[in-house]
Amino acid sequence: MVEVHSRSVTFTPSPKARYLVGDFTDWDRQPIPLEHPVTLEFPPAAYLEYAFLDEDKKPFPDPDNPHKAQNPWWNYPRAVELPGFRPEAAPMPSRAAEVHRHRLESKAFSIPRRYYVYQPGRPPRTTLYIHDGVAYYRTARFSEIAEALCESGQIEPVRMVFIEPEDRRQEYWFSQRYETHLLEEIIPEVECHYGPTPHNGLWGASLGGLVSSWLAFRHPQIFQIVGTQSACLTASPTGGDSYHDPEWLTEQYAAAERLPLRFYCETGQIEWLLPANRRFAAMLADKGYVHGYLERPSGHNWMTWKQGLEPGLKFLLGV
Repeated sequence: MVEVHSRSVTFTPSPKARYLVGDFTDWDRQPIPLEHPVTLEFPPAAYLEYAFLDEDKKPFPDPDNPHKAQNPWWNYPRAVELPGFRPEAAPMPSRAAEVHRHRLESKAFSIPRRYYVYQPGRPPRTTLYIHDGVAYYRTARFSEIAEALCESGQIEPVRMVFIEPEDRRQEYWFSQRYETHLLEEIIPEVECHYGPTPHNGLWGASLGGLVSSWLAFRHPQIFQIVGTQSACLTASPTGGDSYHDPEWLTEQYAAAERLPLRFYCETGQIEWLLPANRRFAAMLADKGYVHGYLERPSGHNWMTWKQGLEPGLKFLLGV
């Protein structure tokens, strides 16, 4: 059970709850023991997600909180909204955004792979390659937001390619196999079916934000714009700990000449990646990159990321 106050939340454990986890504990990294109710303070107008752990440290939802989180991967997170939280309503188009499913035989992975393509009604100038594609397509409704913004003349027409991973951690962690899959399989097939566009971009959340920034760094002649949300910048090619690895990619950008890239970056204030994203944004400013950076009073979750889709598209593709 939760009791919401103006700047804090009191969590009262259910009978089998032994620990509390959520955006504010890096989920399973720093569980809070629950021997009695716990009160935690948060930013004003915050949105957060949490769950309980049993004695075996298996997560389960708070049975007294019916407010389910909009999470495409797990069903146990529950949501809490502090007073003043006002989610920005996403614009919706007058007609359905047409999204087509594709399947290709991947030589890079030796198995069939799927991806989805949203093709706008007018010829697009940019193709945006989006990681964790099914979640962005179905949960976040990214193509509908793009269609609505294009209808109202706020952004230029954009094609969206929603790429779905099989093992996102392996594929998004500086994987040259995934790089080959995107550059030598996905992009050529998309351009064969739909035609090339003058510009290309990348978009992703968490590890998807990491791989987007990494691929843009390696191939600025192919990709010109990058959108990241809670990018997992605590990562290293020789590491493997997304909480404690050095910020290797930020160091690479800082040491290199400024590249012809335009960034839009967001992160939540209730997550472990906040300092790393602040340092990345500061590096972009120091190097003179055109970029936008925004923090939201929320955590590492899809509610946070959905809020950033409209402003991100407007910044990167606005007319």
